Amino acid sequence: MIEILKVSTPQGEAAVQELVDRFTAADDRCREAVAEVLARVKDTGDEAVLHYGRKFDAPELSLDDLQVDSRDLRTAYDKVEDNFLESLALAIDRIQSFHEREMEDSWLQTREDGSIVGRLVRPVDSAGLYVPGGQAGSTPLVSSVLMNGIPAAIAGVREQVMVSPPDRSGAISPYLLVAAQEIGITEIFRAGSAWAIGALAYGTQTIPRVDVIVGPGNQYVAEAKRQVSGMVRIDMIAGPSEVLIVADESAKASHVAADMLAQAEHDTQALPLLLTTHPALAEEVNRELVRQLPALSREDIARKSLIDFGKILVADDLEQAIDIANAIAVEHLELAIKNPWEQIPKIRHAGAIFLGAHTPEAAGDYLAGPNHVLPTMGTARFASALGVENFLKKSSIISYSQSAIREDGEHIMRLARLEGLDAHAGSVAVRLQRDV
Repeated sequence: MIEILKVSTPQGEAAVQELVDRFTAADDRCREAVAEVLARVKDTGDEAVLHYGRKFDAPELSLDDLQVDSRDLRTAYDKVEDNFLESLALAIDRIQSFHEREMEDSWLQTREDGSIVGRLVRPVDSAGLYVPGGQAGSTPLVSSVLMNGIPAAIAGVREQVMVSPPDRSGAISPYLLVAAQEIGITEIFRAGSAWAIGALAYGTQTIPRVDVIVGPGNQYVAEAKRQVSGMVRIDMIAGPSEVLIVADESAKASHVAADMLAQAEHDTQALPLLLTTHPALAEEVNRELVRQLPALSREDIARKSLIDFGKILVADDLEQAIDIANAIAVEHLELAIKNPWEQIPKIRHAGAIFLGAHTPEAAGDYLAGPNHVLPTMGTARFASALGVENFLKKSSIISYSQSAIREDGEHIMRLARLEGLDAHAGSVAVRLQRDV
């Protein structure tokens, strides 16, 4: 089903390089369309949000419908199953437990000269959560609510605003509404795509402006976040989902194929990748993909992803495989090998690392606890998973005593004069009661 390439051949080297260079920016058409939407939202606020919402989502959307009211929030619980609430509670507990360990504290350092320096850690005042509709509400992305909202709550963000596109009838999935309420979010708006990002960035008459915008979305959402970044903080500009499975002869082909399909069903542009040291496994995984694919409800999506973007590569040895994994810097890295923990010191670039035969990437998507909002397109070289720190900011604290400024003053003035900043030097000199 997928061509098998040895990485030591010219074709294999080219395939690896293509993956290393896979970062793609939005095309001109997308950039221009998003810029037009954002400009209209900035100029007209609710009018623009309603215009685009009616055009692309819910034709009968009204101003009164923009915010989900308390009745809809309350009745959402009547539309979900008890076993969903049970699974939701467990997921919330696991995600909270993990992210609580990320919280940073303020600190102070008092020096012998009497000066005090430190860092004051504070949450941002407000955060906007973008939650995709999920095939017009038929596949509600509950995990996105939790993974974006829980770190913000732990950080201490006072106001969380959620936006999500409604279906044609104007409804948002009750599963999303329940999930949001279970983590303390009740300010929810029926808005999607670039106009929702614009509303969060600029504020409208109804939708409040926020300080941080997080959450996944299509290319228009990603481009809108890119265009408003700088006036608000964003989590990242995410591309299609991706997995790289590094496997040796100990891996089960059925497991590897299932994990590749788990990525492929996300999107027709998803990257399901296998890098193995065992040529026979490569052949067996190909057969398993053919066998398992027809059972998927998203067979067409997964098939196109496998054909267009799937790759099966054979490395000479595990050392070469790890080197390639670091170069690709993938979103999800699975180590389906013997003694995977031995390789952890060698891993430099990956959004999340899944170790061993019993750790499917899906565990990280929903229940393990670490965040599933991860850097894609090779940005794991410098970026990290979403976490509490995305909702925190740090202010430096500096306090000088009279003795401290006397001790440091000459050095400060010397450096200031070197830069030609006489007033800087003077601000010290006046405290020392001497001429610059």
